[in-house]
Amino acid sequence: MKKKRCFDQLGRLVEFNFPPQRIISLVPSQTELLFDLGLADRVVGLTKFCVHPNEWFTSKTKVGGTKKFRFDIIDSLQPDLIIGNKEENYEEGITRLTSKYPVWMSDIISWENALLMIREVGSLVDENAKVELLLEEIQNKFKKIKPLPAKRVLYFIWRKPWMAAGKNTFIDAMLLKIGLVNCIETERYPELSLENIKKLSPDIILLSSEPFPFQQKNIKELQPFLPTAKIILVDGEMFSWYGSRLIKAADYFSTINL
Repeated sequence: MKKKRCFDQLGRLVEFNFPPQRIISLVPSQTELLFDLGLADRVVGLTKFCVHPNEWFTSKTKVGGTKKFRFDIIDSLQPDLIIGNKEENYEEGITRLTSKYPVWMSDIISWENALLMIREVGSLVDENAKVELLLEEIQNKFKKIKPLPAKRVLYFIWRKPWMAAGKNTFIDAMLLKIGLVNCIETERYPELSLENIKKLSPDIILLSSEPFPFQQKNIKELQPFLPTAKIILVDGEMFSWYGSRLIKAADYFSTINL
């Protein structure tokens, strides 16, 4: 079997058997991408959070969580390629895996990063033709989206403490992509007090379904502090998954009524 050498999105050189036959995915959105590229026989392991597709979730070997790997199980699977992500996985675990296996890492904070990741994963697994068709479909669907009103929005990912998506996140990139303006000017996921939230005075608050499962009761909790804001529950996968889920995301964004 021949070897392939390439750089991942962290600029690290990765060398592996090509095409890889025993792949482990450590990221839910990238697991779904591998499924949509038709790799049922070549993906041997995934995390307990890789819930899509359900047929893989119920049948594939689980290698732990995204932040806590089961190294014994990974060793038993003898992967020839592991695919992870800088934000979703933990540095110590990735360093340990890299000492034994080829590990390709994505780093995604923009729309362009996401499309590049999809193309590069297609190249990693020798499915270039399929991935180009997928990219064409994603971009065509997003071209058809009617931009939402340019309103100021807060996108919450966590409660106790309140945490929102800020700059240099893929969520921020998606908000921008559909025409919204993020109230948060700081980077990553800042913690906010209720006083901070009131001062930001958002037009719209989006409460994500993940990682914190916001519910109707959280709308009732926030509304008295922001009586003029529109507060709605949203599907977090559509805003934060950066693989082939983008096809579904484009259709979903068209249904949001702001």
